[in-house]
Amino acid sequence: MPRPDDIYDKQLTRAISEINEMCRELTHCERCAHGKAVPVIGSGHPLADIFLVKYSTLPGEADEGVAFFGRTGEAVMKSCQKLNIDSLLLYGTNVIKCARVKEEEALEWCLNYLRRELEIVQPKLVVIMGGRTLEAVNSLGFPLAQKLADRPGEVQPFTPSSEALVTPEIESSLDDQRRKTSFWKAFKVLGDWYESLPPY
Repeated sequence: MPRPDDIYDKQLTRAISEINEMCRELTHCERCAHGKAVPVIGSGHPLADIFLVKYSTLPGEADEGVAFFGRTGEAVMKSCQKLNIDSLLLYGTNVIKCARVKEEEALEWCLNYLRRELEIVQPKLVVIMGGRTLEAVNSLGFPLAQKLADRPGEVQPFTPSSEALVTPEIESSLDDQRRKTSFWKAFKVLGDWYESLPPY
């Protein structure tokens, strides 16, 4: 009979392989501004408990090719440190995988990749940053998924194996104190959720 560690190792190996395959596909994508834009891949643990998703790819992320690079990533990491959340439990990505693309043209294609990321990572909690991100996640059509309401700071059932937490959009929150306070008020619920997780 396989040990739990052996099962986890096999799941991790499979998740890494599937994410690498998806990254290869993204890198050779001709849809990204006809091959001129660099797609931005998700970053973090391939079997993360917490899946962070925001809508747009920022120029700094496009330059590095990694989601949550720069100010946004630093703000999330500092927030997680305040909440005593292990950064190794996080995976972060964007709905729109490239900067400098017409979002309305890229959305359907990008949603296919977001769906695959969620299927691979299989998080326990999806943190949805902003109204457009919420619309995108609600449009994914996961089997048995519940439609999520725009109720920032409330953990909601999402799929039979995961929950969701909606927050305001993070980018616009960084330069406005009122918005920053609203984002933090919603995001800090993640700390209570994390503390309630059973030990492994």
